[in-house]
Amino acid sequence: MNKPFDHSRRQILVAGATLSGGMALGLFMPGNAKAAVPALELGGETQDAAALNEVNAWIVIEPDDTITLRCPMAEMGQGTASGIPMLLAEELECRWDNIKVEFASVNRNIREKTLYGDMVAAGSRGIRTTWPYVQQAGASARARLVAAAAAKWSVPASQCEARESKVFHKASGRVLRYGELAKAAAKVKLAAEPGIKPPEAFKLVGTRQPRLDSKIKSTGKAQYGIDVRQEGQLYASIISSPVFGGKLVSVDDSAIQGARGISHVVKLDDAVAVVADNYWRANQALKKLKIKWDGGADAKTDSAQFAREYREALDGPMVTAKEDGDAKTAIAKTKHVIEAVYETPLLAHATMEPCNATIHLQKDRLDVWMGSQSPLANAKMGAEETGLKPEQVHFHQLYLGGGFGRRTFGDEMRQAIRIAKAANITVPLQLLWSREQDMRADRYRPQSAIRFKGALTADGKLEALFIQSVCGSIQRSTGNPVATGLDPTSLEGIAQSVPYNLVPNWYTGQMLKNTHVPVGYWRSVGGSQNSFYLESFIDELAHAAGKDPLEFRRSLTDRVDSLAVLKKLEEMSDWHKPLPAGRGRGISLVENHAAVGGQIAEVTVKATGEVHVDRVFAATDAYHVVNPNLVDAQIEGGVVFGLSAMMYGEINIKNGAAAQGNFNDYRVARINDAPEMVCALALTGGVDEKGKPKWGGVGECSTAPIAAAIANAIFAATGQRIRSLPLKNLKLTGPTQQARL
Repeated sequence: MNKPFDHSRRQILVAGATLSGGMALGLFMPGNAKAAVPALELGGETQDAAALNEVNAWIVIEPDDTITLRCPMAEMGQGTASGIPMLLAEELECRWDNIKVEFASVNRNIREKTLYGDMVAAGSRGIRTTWPYVQQAGASARARLVAAAAAKWSVPASQCEARESKVFHKASGRVLRYGELAKAAAKVKLAAEPGIKPPEAFKLVGTRQPRLDSKIKSTGKAQYGIDVRQEGQLYASIISSPVFGGKLVSVDDSAIQGARGISHVVKLDDAVAVVADNYWRANQALKKLKIKWDGGADAKTDSAQFAREYREALDGPMVTAKEDGDAKTAIAKTKHVIEAVYETPLLAHATMEPCNATIHLQKDRLDVWMGSQSPLANAKMGAEETGLKPEQVHFHQLYLGGGFGRRTFGDEMRQAIRIAKAANITVPLQLLWSREQDMRADRYRPQSAIRFKGALTADGKLEALFIQSVCGSIQRSTGNPVATGLDPTSLEGIAQSVPYNLVPNWYTGQMLKNTHVPVGYWRSVGGSQNSFYLESFIDELAHAAGKDPLEFRRSLTDRVDSLAVLKKLEEMSDWHKPLPAGRGRGISLVENHAAVGGQIAEVTVKATGEVHVDRVFAATDAYHVVNPNLVDAQIEGGVVFGLSAMMYGEINIKNGAAAQGNFNDYRVARINDAPEMVCALALTGGVDEKGKPKWGGVGECSTAPIAAAIANAIFAATGQRIRSLPLKNLKLTGPTQQARL
């Protein structure tokens, strides 16, 4: 009998490629004719116990000189699992083609007092918060290897040098390989930890290198949470109360009684799950249940009501978030005042891989297999849910098919544990959210509305900004108190983290206004909507002042980073070159997650009002970067992510529930929507207030500018302002004036 064809993602990808070397990832490396092979392991997780050839908790060196570096951060496409190893390799002075990478052990991190840090891959923290201890781990391992070689030769360590995965005795020319020294190096106790390299001494870091996981992702070898298969595994599909905060009343499961493969119908307080021997059966059975919910008063709410309440709240009391000078008085004394109100809707994360978790709950142990942006916190939450000790939780970190902030909370893991407990399931259980569950049980980007007033002097200078913001609080929605009435995540881009420092009078007030709809971190967090607001309004002010939009922004700052980005954008985009009628060019400048980014969008607006984004120029100052290739990819991905939201993104609430449930009614950008993109770095380097090298984030700074850049380009082409999103809801009348710069 012929073996039936396996139509899985993995098999389809593997069928089109040839692998060699098992887990090894072969990549072309400049200057190496044999194609160097840094590799990211398939499963990617370390063993909890220390390896025999472990120099320290970060680095394992085998006798054949193969070096395994451990990455404490999740890999969800951002490239951190390629960037962090470059920092380790830089300090270790090893050959890059000897490298393998695996995810650091969460369980070991619990047992050994968080030696790998908090492991939170969110807020563009992958490099900018890990570099000190990652570099120190590499430098420490290098010093131990040198000390071990010096001891073998009975010479001072100062006479020895490490490079290219070897230790050299400079006087005699003797050489020992790292693989020969690893066991002895692990026993070395240093009198003091060595210093780490400053950026100006880097040789590998800062160069363009291929990412380590491209091939295994292209061939299907990379293992995501959705791929987990354990012996005897069961599968669960779940539906939560459509109205957020609603409760389950009753379930009629008569339609699936005796159905093949169905083992459990599990009732939770706010959800119902079906457990079966495969996911399809579980999901199909779930759809046949007759479920009654109690949504309470929230079941009578909708998006139109929320939008009206947010706009009305702009006239309510505000808590002062930023107050430089006296904006209120300056505006009262100025004849030339510009005013505008902007608003944005709820947005879903819509990750390509829906939320999922596989758990195996036993009497004295919990195993979890999933891709998480916050595996350490999720492991501790697993201990709380099960009553186990944290060290009894074994979290197996896998790849994430997108995160964008959604995969920090562990909602899917919590549900899986509760299902297993309620049904007394003692075999592995995989809970996979359907696309509809993933979209309708999301923690959305907050809804908000904002009012701006700007005062211009007679010669067109910005004298004052007065901002009133009403926004849902992520902190309150996630159970964190906000005693001051100010949520920093809602202020990014309008109070803190702004690229301008020469506005003499600036007031920002905030009112936090939550509904029953849960909100959470969304790529670039507050910057995604606040940057759209501020940069669109800055453009309105520039137009009212009769100023070039780029030059007007330049007049608002003397910051080296902001000016460097503006200069780079001006040069790379031919900013001053006119565009033909029906086309427009728009600019946006932001500070987001410790970096400054700017983008210029070129759009075409047809006579029908249809908009196409033709080109995007992006310049970024992250001060220092590990791998420019990773940065370019992050910028391009962030642009498309933000473009999707600007053009199409919207979650509507009807009868208290999310109306959208799949990509047919929550559209994202498709390949024909993607613009040509040109990325450049405008690095200014430097140190922070503590004298430490400055490292900025890029994954979120890339998303924040694009909405305003597109909106401002549309104005340049048509003379029509965009003050609410998404663009799909607006009726543009096509070009009404000659193109502007």
